[in-house]
Amino acid sequence: MFTIWRKISGVKSQAVKLFQLEGWPTLILINVLIGISVSFVMPFNSLFGIDEVGMSNMAFGIFMTISAIANVIISTYIGKISDGRMDRRTVMILCAIAGAIGYACYAYSRNYYVLLVISSLVLGIASSSSSQMFAYAREMFTKSDLPPKEAPFYMNLFRTFFALAWTVGPAIAAYVMIYLGFTGLFLLSAAMYVIVVLVLLFFMKGTPERVQNAQLASTQPQISLGKVIMRPFILGNLIAFSFVSAAFTVSSMNMSQFLTKVLHTGQEQIGIVFSIPPIFEIPFMLFFGVLATRIDNRILIRLGVLFAFAFFASLFFVQNVWQVYLVQILSAAAISITNGIAITYFQNFIPNMPGVATSLYMNTSKIGQTFAFLVFGFASEWFGYRNVYLVCTLFVGIGLVLLFSLGKKNPSDAALATGT
Repeated sequence: MFTIWRKISGVKSQAVKLFQLEGWPTLILINVLIGISVSFVMPFNSLFGIDEVGMSNMAFGIFMTISAIANVIISTYIGKISDGRMDRRTVMILCAIAGAIGYACYAYSRNYYVLLVISSLVLGIASSSSSQMFAYAREMFTKSDLPPKEAPFYMNLFRTFFALAWTVGPAIAAYVMIYLGFTGLFLLSAAMYVIVVLVLLFFMKGTPERVQNAQLASTQPQISLGKVIMRPFILGNLIAFSFVSAAFTVSSMNMSQFLTKVLHTGQEQIGIVFSIPPIFEIPFMLFFGVLATRIDNRILIRLGVLFAFAFFASLFFVQNVWQVYLVQILSAAAISITNGIAITYFQNFIPNMPGVATSLYMNTSKIGQTFAFLVFGFASEWFGYRNVYLVCTLFVGIGLVLLFSLGKKNPSDAALATGT
């Protein structure tokens, strides 16, 4: 443990190494910008759909479920072509343009069906921005001189910049919404994506050598995506993470309603509550990132899901908003592992296909969303916003059982990762 803390004390020097790698400062800036844009929108999704557009809880659930299904299909396809001949920088530019267009349209439309098309198709393309960014980061790390065994730490360090955006994003968004409404909120989110496009165009280099490598790889036997997914170890992890993601998605949709309609807080409390976990995520990510270089990542993944189980179970019992503040620390611990270490954890399944691997991980969120939104709609309508957290606890419990039932990755999985 002393060794771990000593290594954390040396994070500054390691962060300097990260910034010294060509292209990393620009990628970190993109990370922060995308994080800010997401943090502006996500905490207020249910308020927008239910209170602003006028959807019922069930109609909102159906809306988000259809969008999530479309997002899974689109992002999986984008992940596949990004590992092929198309330059990943170009893919990221297209995704960012889609984000700018999608949220600009959200700013002015309140029609259910127009919003559904935008959410499913345009924002479906934009949803690949994060997975492409982390895949790009993994490729840059692989090409660097940094030790491969340090990948979990550096990827978690990279992930902290996304968390950093969330420390201020929701709070700023809450006040933007109070004074400028949802129109101002979505325009601000669209502006973040416009800046991302400009940064990619003028400051991020393309990777022509990657295209040449992809052309060479195209002459070799291709790994079937279906074969990858159906491996018991990988499939088990996909299902487990989908349940965990479903729990966090339901909670995210429920929180604003729970705060304003059960705990009777003001809307400004929504931004504060969503800003608390990222504050703690940063030190947690550094700690668990170092720990991931020393112990089996499967142990950490299980620990992260245990934290999530405790988080949702605790939310069911809170009576005041200050108690929500405290419980959010458990959320930070869970997210620092399930959204940080998990990226490298999945990329290690098929290291020669980082785009597909990262998309598989990101798609666990979207797969979880496909039934989580329906669950939120029906559960909140029938049982009330407090009891929704019992459903979240159940989902995480299922994921936890699955993770503990999985054995070690067998030799056949290792062979798959190398394409043999």
